[in-house]
Order: sequence, then structure tokens, then C-alpha cells
Amino acid sequence: MDDFKSIISYKTQEYGNIKVKLAEMLEAKGITRNRLRTLTGIKYEVIDRYYKAANIEMVDLDFFSKVCFVLDCEIQDLLEYQRPKAKEDDSDVS
Repeated sequence: MDDFKSIISYKTQEYGNIKVKLAEMLEAKGITRNRLRTLTGIKYEVIDRYYKAANIEMVDLDFFSKVCFVLDCEIQDLLEYQRPKAKEDDSDVS
């Protein structure tokens, strides 16, 4: 028997999610979305979607490669896995 968990019947709040931290990184580097557009050649609308972290179901690895190169950062500076919040009944181990 393996130690892997199946997520087939789970909802997002049960297995966690990925947080996009582009806004925080741009603020830390002092770069605007327009400046990032100029430096990467990526459309403003695409940058804005990641900046607002709204309605993102799939990520574009080419986008993140360009942003990491331009901002001289690592992928974990832009994306973070957030574990699901522990349920109260998880602490009850029989």
C-alpha cells in the first residue's frame, strides 16, 4: 500500500490551492505592471490577470519563466502552495 492521497472526491478547500504572488513581488521590486509588460513583451491583460490572481485555473510556464528572468527571482517567489486548513475533527485520532 502506498502513502499517496487521492483527491478524486475532494473540493479545493480540502486539498489546498496555489497562491499567485506577482503583486507582492512587483511591489517589493518597485516595478509596475506596465514596466513588466515593457520588459517581458507580455500583454498587459495577461500580467494583470496574474497580478490580480483572479480566475486562474492553469498557469503559463513561459509567462513565469520570463517574469523570473526579468525580476531575477525564483518560482517560489511567485507561486506558493497553501495547504488546506485543518479540520477540527482531524485532531481526534482514535
